[in-house]
Amino acid sequence: MTACRFCHAPLETVLVDLGEQPPSNSYLKSADQDETLYPLRVMVCGACHLAQLDTTVDPGEIFHGDYAYFSSTSASWVAHAKAYADKMIARLGLDGTSKVVEAASNDGYLLQHFVKAGVPVLGVEPSASVAQAARDKGVETVELFFSADTARDLKAQGHAADLIAANNVLAHVPDINGFVAGFAQLLKDDGVLTVEFPHLLNMLRGVQFDTIYHEHYFYLSLLSVEVVFKAHGLRVFDVEEIPTHGGSLRVFACLAGSGRHGEGPGLAAVRAKEAAAGLDGTAAYAGFAERVEAVREGLLAFLDAAQTDGKTVVGYGAAAKGNTVLNYCDLDAASIDFVADANAWKQGRFLPGSRIPILSPDHIDQAKPDYVLILPWNLRDEIAGQLTRIRDWGGRFVVAIPGIEVW
Repeated sequence: MTACRFCHAPLETVLVDLGEQPPSNSYLKSADQDETLYPLRVMVCGACHLAQLDTTVDPGEIFHGDYAYFSSTSASWVAHAKAYADKMIARLGLDGTSKVVEAASNDGYLLQHFVKAGVPVLGVEPSASVAQAARDKGVETVELFFSADTARDLKAQGHAADLIAANNVLAHVPDINGFVAGFAQLLKDDGVLTVEFPHLLNMLRGVQFDTIYHEHYFYLSLLSVEVVFKAHGLRVFDVEEIPTHGGSLRVFACLAGSGRHGEGPGLAAVRAKEAAAGLDGTAAYAGFAERVEAVREGLLAFLDAAQTDGKTVVGYGAAAKGNTVLNYCDLDAASIDFVADANAWKQGRFLPGSRIPILSPDHIDQAKPDYVLILPWNLRDEIAGQLTRIRDWGGRFVVAIPGIEVW
């Protein structure tokens, strides 16, 4: 792909090239299962400054009926969702006459909190496995990809929204124009849209290249999101900086013609921060690839030293972000014995690319490894708190991003 997915200008600036990798959530049922690899390279559009992959993997190949990511696996993420629901109910005065719609609602991790508060909801989720899990929580869910056409149909069915939530999904849709147009279609005249996404600026500063995988077609800044939203009749009126995923933005928007929502202080603050970093030019993107290579060299050196010393290393967290790192470093079970994960669906399978076996956390107690490499480093405190028992045999924790840290 040589043109920007949003504005169609030529893509000429390479941010980082992570080689060819399988889709990060395509877990294997056997160690010898065939896989398809795709280039994993991020480009930056010189016209609208939208960072994006230049290869498209069909969303149907990723978000299928056997999709593996269940949001409720992380207790801290569910708590984050509840705090958001409580805040939005209070801020917008939501009640039994309101309607909250979530695009890519996963297993009901978020909407369940509105349901418990008596606020009507609708989840829009394309993957059957997680959609059913949402229904089991009492969350009304339709199995559809969110789009302008979907939104038009839902509005005609009486689902016009006072609040649309789209958490960590804006980056997941190759047709960003059709997706954002759907928000404008479904919102009530004074309705509010919130989107959350890892902030590109934090990815650059923290060398968070593990957020790059084929599900994430885009790497977003406030600058680029404002441009895209404006093109589809939406106005950003506030921004919050939140700690999730290594530092994210929560952007508030409304229809361009709505006079109800004045600008909040966070908007000017984040605009200024991005301008100071040079996201509207080329300076902010220079040198990122070299810093990514340094992370790879650091992890490989650690693993080589551990092997030389006769130490054992296992991983924790069979997350997509970890798969990006493992495959970029060309690792396999010869370096990391297994990866433990609390998600029973993943246990007994193998990581894509690296083909490292996924086992239950109980296997850590049996193996008594010298090191546990926490792959979803953004959950390091939560995971380390769950695994304090490794100290009983002298085990230590490790993270690789933004550099090797052992504790």
